[in-house]
Amino acid sequence: MCVVAFAWNVHPRWRLVLAGNRDEFHARPTAPLARWEDAPVIGGRDLEAGGTWLGVDDAGRCALVTNVRDLRASQDGLSRGLLASDWLRGTQDAGNASRELLGRAGTYRPFNLLLADREHCTWTSNLPAPRRALVGPGVHTLSNAALDSGWPKAVALGTRLQAWLDDGGDGNDLSPLFAALADDHVHPDAALPDTGIGLERERWLSSAFIRGEDYGTRASTVVLLDRDGGGVVVERRWGPMGAALGETRVELAS
Repeated sequence: MCVVAFAWNVHPRWRLVLAGNRDEFHARPTAPLARWEDAPVIGGRDLEAGGTWLGVDDAGRCALVTNVRDLRASQDGLSRGLLASDWLRGTQDAGNASRELLGRAGTYRPFNLLLADREHCTWTSNLPAPRRALVGPGVHTLSNAALDSGWPKAVALGTRLQAWLDDGGDGNDLSPLFAALADDHVHPDAALPDTGIGLERERWLSSAFIRGEDYGTRASTVVLLDRDGGGVVVERRWGPMGAALGETRVELAS
């Protein structure tokens, strides 16, 4: 994932509400949202490295990863998508998994990892050094920097998620969340981070939804997990220049 807003333990029904976009090269082979045949994972799949950027399971757990944008950091190491899929393959709770990961976090490419089970939500990262936090109730944002780091596209997405919650958080109407994920507004230069990629590219990547021939938003996903373990995952897929490629919806049994 590249921009995510999520609400943890703030809605009377939904334990977790998450809305995010995955940006990637269009040529990278990817399988759409589905139940995996070889693992208890529900999510899209990176067919190059085998992991996922966002997945859930029928036990009501959710995992997602983003990269950390820093040109000075080494890109060597294991695929960060394996962090999400490997956790969903097992039974370890979010707190212990996050704590145990600190000792081997340096063996993966730069990452943010969000893990949520029925009790806790955790954030773990390995850049600039291995670190973790227990996420408290509220609306939070994550992009290619630390949790709640204030990147404008993430803040804007979080504001629109909060508005959806304030309006009741109707699980039958996800259109406001997908509209927020489709926002291609370019933010002012003064608000942009400086990650070493140059101002022109910072501008291009400043919107929640990115259009490009070779690189751009590939998937927009909304996850709702209720307090009884049920929920829904909806994924919309995009091709070069934002061409719509389809939608998949998976219901989770409580």
